[in-house]
Amino acid sequence: MSESTKEPLLDLPDEKSTPPEMLDSQVQRAQEQLLQLKRQQELIEKQKRELEELSRKQDELEKGRADMIEKLTRSLVVIERETYEAEKRVEQLRATNATFAQHLETLEAINPKSWSNSDLHKELSKALSAVDDARAEYTKSLTRINAKSDAEVIDPRSKVEDTYYSAPDDASFVQWLKRGFAFTLPLLILGLSALLVFYFMHG
Repeated sequence: MSESTKEPLLDLPDEKSTPPEMLDSQVQRAQEQLLQLKRQQELIEKQKRELEELSRKQDELEKGRADMIEKLTRSLVVIERETYEAEKRVEQLRATNATFAQHLETLEAINPKSWSNSDLHKELSKALSAVDDARAEYTKSLTRINAKSDAEVIDPRSKVEDTYYSAPDDASFVQWLKRGFAFTLPLLILGLSALLVFYFMHG
């Protein structure tokens, strides 16, 4: 093979022609460049991690913000409705309390011993009417109150639920008649006794 066909060799510095000080300087510069590149790489990786963390937090913020806005908006609607219903119920309970107190005062003021014989029939009819009014108001009010309450309102002095004041549809006419008779029986007995006394005194 002729010399003209040979591939050219790489132009490498001749170690023999290059001073050792120059080689050491080149090696040192190369090491410094490598160190600088490594630091730049670490810095770039750090910035990348920070950007990824920032992006993650932004996504978390948007999702959390949207979720809480929806929940708070829905909850405010529910709270406003519940507050309105609660205020209506408080007003209803206050009105019922005032009505019950008025009927209680009227019934406690009934004193058959103070009735005169001449007004016995009138006073007795008036007292029976007061009892009937109180009973009707009591039944109507408790039906209305219990319809909007989880716990039924019953007589606090009773250990068992008063089945008399269940819904009107639950009771037949005969049951209502018996109950009405049971409530008015004491007054009827009192009235008959007064009439007998009056009869014997003027007989």
